[in-house]
Amino acid sequence: MNKSQKLTKLIFLAMMVAIGVVISPILRVEGMCPMAHFINVTCAVMLGPWYAFICALAIGIIRMAFMGIPPLALTGAIFGAFFSGMLYRLSKGKLICAFLGEVIGTGIIGAIVSYPVMTLFWGKTGLTWFFYVPSFIAGTLIGGSIAFIFLKQLQKAKLLSKFQTALGSNVYEGSDVVTNDAIGIACLGFIGYLATVVIVNNFVANPTGFVSIIKYIVFAVFIIAAVVFWFVKKPKKESKESYV
Repeated sequence: MNKSQKLTKLIFLAMMVAIGVVISPILRVEGMCPMAHFINVTCAVMLGPWYAFICALAIGIIRMAFMGIPPLALTGAIFGAFFSGMLYRLSKGKLICAFLGEVIGTGIIGAIVSYPVMTLFWGKTGLTWFFYVPSFIAGTLIGGSIAFIFLKQLQKAKLLSKFQTALGSNVYEGSDVVTNDAIGIACLGFIGYLATVVIVNNFVANPTGFVSIIKYIVFAVFIIAAVVFWFVKKPKKESKESYV
């Protein structure tokens, strides 16, 4: 990595920290901050695990200092950022692995670590070891899916590798397959499920009949779409001709 790439990398890191601080309040409730996970996965792919960790750490500290956010700003970001970058690197550039690293790092590890942190340092009572797991996983699925789609479009436009080269990061060509896209479509089903739940709960007083099961229908549609996509797009094996 030359000096120009190092400077570009630091500038990009500063930009991602600034963007993360600004967009983090979007869709945020305590225990769920989807846009933070979008930043985590994007940084992990663009910059690598350690820079992603530093980005998440800086955003968390700024949010705690100036926005009054509890330590969840750190426990709900730094582990996912690092694991996202590590799994992306270990998988030789599979975007779905960056997404899964965020889910595992934040949705499971970060959520469990949040229990003692919030209990001992923030004085929260009535918590359990798995109290934050559902909301953390929901947040990672939403933000991670948005990042996956965003990065996938950059990849298809041949821009992702150009950005990584300019930043002096590892570049992986042709590592994603149709299966990864199908998994991404299936993950979008969970976002549709959550959105349907929110809409129904806010606009329908007593959901019954079709309205009560529409969330499952939305989720099933995405799963079916993912399966159909995989069967249609998967590479066809060339048939071998036998000679007698």
